[in-house]
Amino acid sequence: MCQLLGMNCNTPTDIGFSFAGFRKRGGMTDSHEDGFGIAFFERSECVVQNDSTGLRLFHDNRPSHLSPVADLVNNYPIKAMNVIAHIRKATQGQNCLANTHPFTREVWGEQWVFAHNGQMNKAFIERCQRLQDNGNAEHCQPVGSTDSEMAFCYLINRLKSSFKSRPDDKTLFNFLTTQCRYLSANGLFNCLISNGRWQLAYAGSLLFYLTRQAPFGEAKLADDDLAINFGDVTTDTDKVTILVTVPLTENEKWQQIAVNECLIFQDGEILFKDSPSLRKFLTIEEGIAIARSVGASV
Repeated sequence: MCQLLGMNCNTPTDIGFSFAGFRKRGGMTDSHEDGFGIAFFERSECVVQNDSTGLRLFHDNRPSHLSPVADLVNNYPIKAMNVIAHIRKATQGQNCLANTHPFTREVWGEQWVFAHNGQMNKAFIERCQRLQDNGNAEHCQPVGSTDSEMAFCYLINRLKSSFKSRPDDKTLFNFLTTQCRYLSANGLFNCLISNGRWQLAYAGSLLFYLTRQAPFGEAKLADDDLAINFGDVTTDTDKVTILVTVPLTENEKWQQIAVNECLIFQDGEILFKDSPSLRKFLTIEEGIAIARSVGASV
C-alpha cells in the first residue's frame, strides 16, 4: 500500500522534518520503492483570479530514500501553506513518471493536487474506461495508467458535470464527501486533495493527523534518528497539521481519522468534518491486511 503525507498550516512552513522521516519509507524502512512525488502550494505575489498560491511540484521514479530529487527537497527549505507527498508501491501501471503521484489538474481556474493509496476494483476501472471510450469523460482523462489517476479523473468529471460554476465551499465539501464514499465502496480508497487554500483528507482505512500549536515541544521521528524542538523554530501563533498514513513520530499523540470519515483543513484547523454514524477505527495491522486482501502491495 502506498503512503501519503500532507501538511496544512496558517503560516508558510517547512515540511523538511516530516519529509526526512517519510522518505525513508521509500525503500529503507518500508518497501515503497516505485517513485515519489511532492507538491507545495506557496504564497505568491502573482495573484491570478482568487488564487494567491503558486504550485511547485517534484516527481522522481527512483526510490525516495535514494533519490537526488528527495535530497533537494530536504536541503531546500520550501515554506508552503499546503503540501501533499506520496511514496509509491506499484500495483497498477509500471514505474514511470506519468504514474507517479501526486496528480494535478485545473478545476475552475484552481490547481488541484490529488494523491491516493489503495486499489480500485476491476468493475470501477472498466466503467471508467467505457466512459472514456464513449466520450463521456470530456473534462479529465488519465495521462498514465494507474487506477489512482483514473479515480481522480472520475471525481473531476463528476464535479464539473454536476456544477457549471464553482459552488461554495460547504456544498463542494458535501459533494466531495459523497464521491469519496462512492470511490471507497468501489475499492480501497484513502486520499488527500488540495486546491492551495484547503486540504481534504478521506480515510477508507488508515489515515492519521497531528496538529502542532503552542505550547510546542520536541518531536522524534520513528524512521530516522532525528528530533526537533518545535518551540525553537515556531511562533506562538503557528498552527500546523500533518497528515500521514502511519504516524511519523513516536513521542506525539496522533489522531486517527475514522473509516469513511472526511475532513477539510484550512489554516491548520478542521473547517468541515463529516463522520459516519458509527465511527470505526482500524489498527495498522488490520489496515495492512485489508490492503493485501484487495491486491495492494505492502
